Amino acid sequence: MTHVNIVLFQPEIPQNTGNIARTCAATGASLHLIRPLGFEIDDRKLKRAGLDYWDKLDITYYENAEEFFRLHGDKPIFCFSTKAPRAYTDVTYPEEAWLMFGPETRGLPEEVIRAYGDTAVRIPMRDTLRSLNLSNSVAVAVYEVLRQGDFADLREAGSPTTFSW
Repeated sequence: MTHVNIVLFQPEIPQNTGNIARTCAATGASLHLIRPLGFEIDDRKLKRAGLDYWDKLDITYYENAEEFFRLHGDKPIFCFSTKAPRAYTDVTYPEEAWLMFGPETRGLPEEVIRAYGDTAVRIPMRDTLRSLNLSNSVAVAVYEVLRQGDFADLREAGSPTTFSW
């Protein structure tokens, strides 16, 4: 069974983090937030973007990067960066995947990317643009990991839902 851990390194925009929380809740991914955050965790924009999924979310907070890396630095952490040499689809993710994303305005620090150079990946896009929106990048990455795991534990296409016309 595949398990995805989304790590947000000092996220700055509450709406992005709220959208990512919703993606995590919908896919069963765990969310890890490394402080400092660019917002208060009770920010109404954060809550609004995550809708009513906060109680369905596995979320862990870290006081700083040192605490996170002390606890999880030995894991195969895939650093998503526009500076990475390989596409995110060119790697095989382990059953417990750790996907790290940097702050919206500056991305992951160079020293983090260097430390995990073997697992640094990028989402291909046009050269003339700086980057994708953080919450979109996380969704793209999560679903690639889940696709590689045959979408274990997710509802299959065509399965009944509670939605009706």
